[in-house]
Amino acid sequence: MRKILCAALLSIAVAIPASAQMKIGYLNSEAIMQQLPEAQDAQKQLDGITTDWQTELAKMQTDLQRKFEEYDKKKLIMSDKRRSEMEKELQDMDRKMVDYRTAKFGTSGELFSKQNELMKPVQDKVFKAVKDVADEGGYDYVFDKSSTTLLMYSNEKNDLTAKVLVKLQQK
Repeated sequence: MRKILCAALLSIAVAIPASAQMKIGYLNSEAIMQQLPEAQDAQKQLDGITTDWQTELAKMQTDLQRKFEEYDKKKLIMSDKRRSEMEKELQDMDRKMVDYRTAKFGTSGELFSKQNELMKPVQDKVFKAVKDVADEGGYDYVFDKSSTTLLMYSNEKNDLTAKVLVKLQQK
């Protein structure tokens, strides 16, 4: 979809007469996010949370593995009732681990929510700075060089990355 939009915008830009030329700029949002302290702080928080959750998952996996090895060693000498109880316990442990992983890392899990919570203000700040720079510079379109938008050629004089960083540092 973005490639189609990009191609359409570029074909429109070529079709417009020289007297009404569009001004197109580009930036590298990855470079901006890497140099923006708020983005780095948010990423560190996310990394810390993720590490804690992964540690908890590893502990659950170790407990499950240990319990399974215990079961496997003793299953032949267990009564049917005890074997059935152990198997149910193992299934419950496995289900809890899967549920935990889904709750933390799933598509609607806590990590997704936390990313939105921490990164949304940073992204809003960057978008505002991009808009301000584009308005001040009279740009009609600004493309993000680091995203999936197809950009075959870019004149370095139209790189707005440094200007957006300066705008962000002023605030």
